[in-house]
Amino acid sequence: MDYVEERAGIYIIKDDEKPESPAFSAKYMNTDVNPFQNFYEFCNGKWVETHPIPHDKAYWGASMELIERNRYILGRILQDCALLGTDDPVRKMVGDFYYSGMDVNRIEKLGFKPVEDMICIVDGIQDLETMIAALAKLHSMGVSAIFSLDSNGDEKNSSIYALHLVQGGISLPNRDYYFLDSFTEIRKQFVEHVERMFSLYGLGEEDASNAAKKVFMVEKTMAEHSRRPEDLRDPEKNYHRVELEQIEEKFPGTGIMKYLSHIRLPDTDYVIAGQPEFFENLGKMIREVRIADWRIYLKWKILRFAAPFLHEQAYNEYFDFFGRKLMGQPEPERRWKRLVSIVNSLLGEALGRIYVEKEFSEDSKKRMEEMVSDLKEVFADRLSKLEWMSDETRKKAMEKLSRFRAKVGYPSRFIDYSSIKVSRDDYLANIMRSSAFEFRRQIDRINSPVDHELWEMTPQTVNAYFSPTNNEIVFPAGILQPPFFDPNIDDAVNYGATGGTIAHEITHGFDDEGRKFDADGNLREWWTKEDEEKFKSRAKKVVDLYSSMEVLPGVKVNGELTLGENIADLGGVSIAFEALERRLSRNPEKRKTIDGFTPEQRFFLGWAQSWRANIRNEMLKLLISNDPHSPDKLRAELPSRVHEKFDLVFENYKKISGRGYETIKIW
Repeated sequence: MDYVEERAGIYIIKDDEKPESPAFSAKYMNTDVNPFQNFYEFCNGKWVETHPIPHDKAYWGASMELIERNRYILGRILQDCALLGTDDPVRKMVGDFYYSGMDVNRIEKLGFKPVEDMICIVDGIQDLETMIAALAKLHSMGVSAIFSLDSNGDEKNSSIYALHLVQGGISLPNRDYYFLDSFTEIRKQFVEHVERMFSLYGLGEEDASNAAKKVFMVEKTMAEHSRRPEDLRDPEKNYHRVELEQIEEKFPGTGIMKYLSHIRLPDTDYVIAGQPEFFENLGKMIREVRIADWRIYLKWKILRFAAPFLHEQAYNEYFDFFGRKLMGQPEPERRWKRLVSIVNSLLGEALGRIYVEKEFSEDSKKRMEEMVSDLKEVFADRLSKLEWMSDETRKKAMEKLSRFRAKVGYPSRFIDYSSIKVSRDDYLANIMRSSAFEFRRQIDRINSPVDHELWEMTPQTVNAYFSPTNNEIVFPAGILQPPFFDPNIDDAVNYGATGGTIAHEITHGFDDEGRKFDADGNLREWWTKEDEEKFKSRAKKVVDLYSSMEVLPGVKVNGELTLGENIADLGGVSIAFEALERRLSRNPEKRKTIDGFTPEQRFFLGWAQSWRANIRNEMLKLLISNDPHSPDKLRAELPSRVHEKFDLVFENYKKISGRGYETIKIW
């Protein structure tokens, strides 16, 4: 256990656990390396050497440094809320939740008892009808099984929320893990893990072994009819409107209409099935898989869901597979860190409200909004002059850009969680009740107007996003800190790190996915056929470049899977660089050489240092197979090296012979 000092029965976060504050720094560079030879090492070599991956991480980089800093702040907030007493209902709620998860003695005594009610639900399954009813209950509690669902803006009618049915039900990262030879050992370890988890729960050796084999076969059959990550990226191919009156005919044997009745679906005419072949096969599976085997599968999904929140033995078994073997992470994180992440995920905007009151600077918001304006101006000029785009498409592209919304900091209205019952002595029940709240919130809004004040990320999140159906970019307060945004550093570094990120999100509106959505956020054709082919021709160069990158022996980047993010990186750096040049032209007094580097050089350094990272091989393999982003090393290097001005900016360094990079410029 990670307890050093306790107060009121919970571990107290120590002052010396406060992480190093991340920052941009020339001391992180390795200037013995030529930037034309290895730009990533040139920018980040000393940081890579002096910042090994902590034992409780599979990855360590600039974003994780800031995440850890934020998590420490959030941990101290939650600790105070849990121990100091408060009249504020929001602080009391998050504090009680945190306390319930930090009360290890109670959790240890309970063992598997907190899952008994869920297991009883599964034991009551006798036929398809009772199985569908049980699945609806489990979904509402947070258990992921058989398929997934959510409510988001209808991609072809973005003004209303629609119910989306999505493939799901598997425990490994994606379908390839069930079939490719490269994952043979992981499959073996997964079955052994499931067997051990059933044994811990109380099954005998033979029963646990048989149960694990049955779980794997059910999941393998689901995986066989699931799409690969790269196939999930095309919004057109993953949009299939199914009228409710036709759903039984379209997906016979699935019981989906009964399921929708159990979840109390609001009055609507249709659902959107992302991957219809998955649901067509599901009906066949339900007929062919014995009810007894479905009960075993669902019990596994309950144990998989609950294990991170149960006693130490269950958690350690969960971590041994999903953390140590799948990601290469040697040790689990300290309990308080895990609790911060859990409260963050379930009561995120309640915690976020406290966070922004304590940490967020309105001056940072103002400067970000100014930068967004600068970058939109550059993008608009690019669109107006783009030589390969016709006037017909250009006019619609300009309209889309003109209607972009930018949200910075935190939402104008926070989610109200006051209806959730949170108890200081019932950790897993708190998780299930919070999950039920979110499930109900998602379902109840179906067929109602989209609320544009809602965010898809909490204010404390170290990330940003573009929403195609809302046609908006969002930058939470959490990312508006060093090394991404520093109010005390020169514009060049901020335009590289933060400006590049803003322009990255803007470019997402015009990448291979985002370009398919119009100014209203609707998925429809608005490009001429000729312009579409010209775009695809340029995008093919991006696919080929990244697909040629070997990150481990025999392991290359999936250029199709990462295409959207790569286009956004290339566009982000190119647009942000031009925005900096314009700013320097308007304010020549800002053109200063700092630490021996010009503003243009510091721009590229700022971008590259925002992607500094060390990563374990297991985690890198996992990301290569599943993540639409390229590895951080390539994100740091390639958008800079293919920039048309890179050679000129670093002309004071000797340009070496060998592989050069063709300029790639779509936007």
